[in-house]
Amino acid sequence: MAFFSQQQKMIILFFFVTCFCLGAAFECKFDGEVKDKDKLQVHLVPHTHDDVGWLKTVDEYYYGANNSIQHAGVQYILDSVIPQLTADPSKRFIYVEIAFFERWWNEQDEAMRTEVKKLVAEKRLEFINAGWCMNDEAATHYNAIIDQMTYGLNFVEETFGSDARPRIAWHIDPFGHSSEQASIFAQMSFDGFFLGRIDYDDKKLRLKQQRMELVWRGSRNLAKYSDIFTGVLYNGYAAPPGFCYDQSCRDAPIQDDPNLFDLNVKETVERFVNATCAQASQYKTNHIMLTMGEDFQYENANTWYKNLDKLIRYVKEDGRVNAFYSTPTTYLDALHDANQTWELKTDDFFPYADCPHCYWTGYFTSRPALKRYVRYNNNLLQVCKQLELISGPPMKNGPTSDTLRRAMGVAQHHDAVSGTSKQHVADDYAKRLAIGAVECQMLVGDVLGKFLVKSAETKPPALTFCDHLNISVCPVTEQSKAFTVTVYNPIARDVNAVVRLPVAIAAMAVFSPQGTPVESQVLPISNATKQLRKDQNQNQSQSSFELLFNAKVPALGFATFFVNSTKSRSKLQKKFFRPAPEHAFKDSSEVSIENEFIKLSFSQDTGHLTSMTDLSSKITTAVNQAFYWYNGSIIEEQPSGAYIFRPNSSHVNLISTGGKVETFKGPMVQEVRQVVSPYISQVVRLYTGQKHAEFEYTVGPIPVGDHWGKEVITRFDTDIKSNQLFYTDANGREMQERKRDYRPTWTLDNTEPVAGNYYPVNSRMYIKDSAKQLTVLTDRSLGGASLKDGSLEIMLHRRLLKDDKRGVAEPLNETGILGKGLIVRGKLCVILAPPKSSAALHRELGEKLLLEPVLTFAPNSLTFKKWTSQFNSLHSGLTRELPANVHLLTLETMSDTALIRVEHQYEAGEDPKLSQPVNISLAGLFNDFDIESMTEMNLAANQLLADKQPLYWNIKTGKNIEVNKKKRKASRVASDLNVALTPMQIRTFKAVIKRHGTFRFNKH
Repeated sequence: MAFFSQQQKMIILFFFVTCFCLGAAFECKFDGEVKDKDKLQVHLVPHTHDDVGWLKTVDEYYYGANNSIQHAGVQYILDSVIPQLTADPSKRFIYVEIAFFERWWNEQDEAMRTEVKKLVAEKRLEFINAGWCMNDEAATHYNAIIDQMTYGLNFVEETFGSDARPRIAWHIDPFGHSSEQASIFAQMSFDGFFLGRIDYDDKKLRLKQQRMELVWRGSRNLAKYSDIFTGVLYNGYAAPPGFCYDQSCRDAPIQDDPNLFDLNVKETVERFVNATCAQASQYKTNHIMLTMGEDFQYENANTWYKNLDKLIRYVKEDGRVNAFYSTPTTYLDALHDANQTWELKTDDFFPYADCPHCYWTGYFTSRPALKRYVRYNNNLLQVCKQLELISGPPMKNGPTSDTLRRAMGVAQHHDAVSGTSKQHVADDYAKRLAIGAVECQMLVGDVLGKFLVKSAETKPPALTFCDHLNISVCPVTEQSKAFTVTVYNPIARDVNAVVRLPVAIAAMAVFSPQGTPVESQVLPISNATKQLRKDQNQNQSQSSFELLFNAKVPALGFATFFVNSTKSRSKLQKKFFRPAPEHAFKDSSEVSIENEFIKLSFSQDTGHLTSMTDLSSKITTAVNQAFYWYNGSIIEEQPSGAYIFRPNSSHVNLISTGGKVETFKGPMVQEVRQVVSPYISQVVRLYTGQKHAEFEYTVGPIPVGDHWGKEVITRFDTDIKSNQLFYTDANGREMQERKRDYRPTWTLDNTEPVAGNYYPVNSRMYIKDSAKQLTVLTDRSLGGASLKDGSLEIMLHRRLLKDDKRGVAEPLNETGILGKGLIVRGKLCVILAPPKSSAALHRELGEKLLLEPVLTFAPNSLTFKKWTSQFNSLHSGLTRELPANVHLLTLETMSDTALIRVEHQYEAGEDPKLSQPVNISLAGLFNDFDIESMTEMNLAANQLLADKQPLYWNIKTGKNIEVNKKKRKASRVASDLNVALTPMQIRTFKAVIKRHGTFRFNKH
């Protein structure tokens, strides 16, 4: 996606006009003879930026279809570039998005493949970044980032060999940049990271001070092991003004025939020398890089290369500067050889703004339903990959994880999960995910079926899935008097999960895998949920109740629970059954619910939360939770839209001061149901045994009949003395300190006091003082802020009526299934605890929210004795649980090996015990296979860790200069099955495994 506003163009022009007045790190000198090595070296980098969906779907972009929206056809770009490279050994080209390249590659004959392999081997066609896509950095979870990068990089490794491994990370279009992304790239053996978009004020100052290039330390926990050289591109990722030679460009070609009119060689060279010298004056060495390309360019590569050939020729004849075909890798090596000293950056590049009233913070929340669907499918994909590995090779043409892997890879694109595509493209992303999910569900059902049966002669039960449990729809549980629930746990520790199912009658009993009664509770389904079913065309669902029970499930394993309707109950059954309780407020000004850990109090008058108490530490905070909305600005110069958050003022509108409230109290859950307004409702829950409160909100359709777009938030106002500070996560991992109206590396003039203080919240945010910390965890990526001390707000949903002029050319107005407006249901989990004990709570809960149990269902007509004679009801994939501070991040098949990633999921100093280094052994860990040997890899699993040799850079830290000696060897290479982990460390292994049995997929 490329779009430059008029203001951006004026800023670029300002740089050109004023650059010589700002003081230069490198100055073009033309008086007297200048040796070639001392001249300005201009690296011309031919490239194309190919969005994996944006204005058109990924298929439309590849084929060049639907050109009435945008002329773009990726297949023709590659068809056109390869012959140009073949014809001239001096030419270079870089390519990024493997989702497109792999498709093109699969269509080529052997002669073309041989030619391409030759070009890659000679570094004339060079892969840069090489993820499945160029992912977003705000709305993406690190689990999904690592997966999509690994998928693309593995294709390059397997197809072209290790010499083709990309060394450059290339995020020229994402709208802000996270520290975790930098750390991930460093751990994937990238030597350099080039960006296209940073805040306009930040860029202005960096240009003035020659600070456009730096060393970025992405992790304070991993320190120098997360260092990566980072460069900010001068012209975004476009060619300098006047030097675009694509067939879609309006710049004049180089006209060099003296027998024809309009000869322009002399003025073209003069403009080029002036432009490149202007750029060089704001960088530190005599090397600069020009990105000669843009969105979907080089469809006719001849137009570009013919003019670049002339430009290189005539600039060389002029002799003042050197220009030549190059790549970012060559450019990085030149900077490294310059032996300069670079600043060290430890914060991030959020939020991004491209003009004073243009903060790109709306997309943190845009299309929240798609954001949730992406997170849901990441959960399913991890389960699918785990079971695929455990089960062994599938039957030919059997279900695999590959379709969902590819769909999830595409969904991480910076115009996909970000919510910044056209509506029909967003629908296409969801469609691809749905198709992949169905195949993965088939695989999960097949593998669990194999593990369920005790003999090959027994036919496994037909396991089905319920995709609409969030609105209490599940045909099996609603229509069956007896059924099984098989719960799979993808976490490497035992979990206690709350299972919540719609049932037709209240008289239902639950039994454990061992046949013992399980305590359960029945609640009436809320009116809000019944209405939501109608709004989602789920009218066939007739259940009036929800059945709740706790499912204890072993690590990386499954447990089957049995649910039966019963009219006559034994005393034992009655002991564990609780019907729906009566609900009414007592005659008092306050109502409360509580479990053994938390007490929540609510105002009877307004229904709002008034206080929260942590019963373990005896701390209480006054807290008011309410819903508000901002008016989305419709000012013509800059309205609020899919990218931009711009409220028409800092005033926020309270949606309701009171509403209908009901309470329900039982042995498993106590909940308060709030009807806030005609389009907002909420259920606040406290489950027995859980140390957090759950806030399940339903928002929509957002009314726009008053012709105002609205941006709906929920806000928690407390008495916590947060002193302008709040904390948000970076892609689900390390926490980042934020300070209101402040940036660490420049003086902020915040022209948008609301939007300019919003940050991405991928999994959690919190405020704290010396005594207490309030942490809110999300079930998807959203935007959040703390606009006053003690306050924490999260944007839940947006519906806008104006396009924000960043290229999409349609407003963010999701109309939903029935065309009335999108309804979003989501979940926030809230923890109150002393700061010293908060990390242990939110880290554990964050892992459980990321990897929730997967439920499968089957009608059951067998007695328990008959069922257990044929089927297993309990299985663990591990012989022992992993420690509480270790997360099994990856367990999947890679070629003929197992890919295993384990990570320390605590930061240094977060917890007195859990933040300590930890040692684990993978020997004998898995029940279904043994690890015979393993080799440690970099994070992307495309390089032996022993071979990783990061470049060294001289770094200025304060008044000191840190000088590194040559290339430093990567450390911590495993030589056996014992693994040591330090805080926030991820270690990656390719393992040769031996399965304990031979399994095949069951036929459908």
